[in-house]
Amino acid sequence: MAMPRCPSLIHRPQAGLSAAVALALGAGATVVPGLAQAQPAWPAKPIRLIVPFAPGGNVDLTARLVAAPMQETLGQPVVVENRTGAGGMIGAEVVAKAAPDGYTLLTGSNSTFSVAPALYPNAPYNPVRDFTPIVNLQVTPFVLYVRTGLPVQSVADLVRLAREKPGALTMGSGGTGSSNHLVGELFSLLTGAKLLHVPYKGAALATTDVIGNQIDLLFDQGSTASGTVRSGKVRGLAVSARARMGALPDVPTFAEAGVKDMEIANGTGLLGPAGLPAPIVERVHAAALRALATPVVKERFAQMGVEAVGSTPDAFAAFIREDFARWTKVVKSAGIKAE
Repeated sequence: MAMPRCPSLIHRPQAGLSAAVALALGAGATVVPGLAQAQPAWPAKPIRLIVPFAPGGNVDLTARLVAAPMQETLGQPVVVENRTGAGGMIGAEVVAKAAPDGYTLLTGSNSTFSVAPALYPNAPYNPVRDFTPIVNLQVTPFVLYVRTGLPVQSVADLVRLAREKPGALTMGSGGTGSSNHLVGELFSLLTGAKLLHVPYKGAALATTDVIGNQIDLLFDQGSTASGTVRSGKVRGLAVSARARMGALPDVPTFAEAGVKDMEIANGTGLLGPAGLPAPIVERVHAAALRALATPVVKERFAQMGVEAVGSTPDAFAAFIREDFARWTKVVKSAGIKAE
């Protein structure tokens, strides 16, 4: 079976996050040209920051971390509002259909702007057409880990065992079509390792069963996987980053483990409705870069195992386009159907 070659889509932090922050700090101290004409005294009221997932997860934590310093910069409250359901599509739709006035923004992730629209052809929004990308805040890779009782020590061991016993190894996920699921399907397509997918109602439940030796493996986000692997309750085999994670220095990358085209990042960033005026985009972008530069955010990102990005709006737009194309191809190639 011909294996699809999916290009590496991780958006690497611009060499100049510090330079970009410095530029933003300077820009934030001046009047943005045209802002007074486009939206006098913006922001003149609180800004809603929609999180399309439940409290406590990677996206929610990121939103709450940046919201506090952003509201200091913008001079108005930035209120985090969780609107959950349908793989993040309910909250994303709220923003897609909001007025493009800068008062309703989205903290979105790959699940919102890539995976769900790829899985559901009739999704209530188009991730490329219906949003204004503002900034990719952070990225985290995926970590492949296995139960401690599984007799494998490396990715090569896992692939060999999966080929010897097609469909015998169980792969957990946060649900059919979740990012965990699709990353696992991509791994299967690239390596020929046939895995039995076991969907859960959330990746945390799947993690519990890997720890308990009830299922064999999981592709989990680095922000949550790093602590699980460090605990010794599971065995980390590879990370989907270009370089090894600082939080997991002993776990090789997929490229080091012999699997190409598995450089994948889960990004989390800010978006507004389509048609958001450029001056407002610039103000929000500058406030976000200020937030990323604060010691509190830097420290918490390090603890979470995520990497600050601070991309330009254009770079974030390219990240979304490419990631959406990637998962659309995987969904089609693997024949994944939404449940």
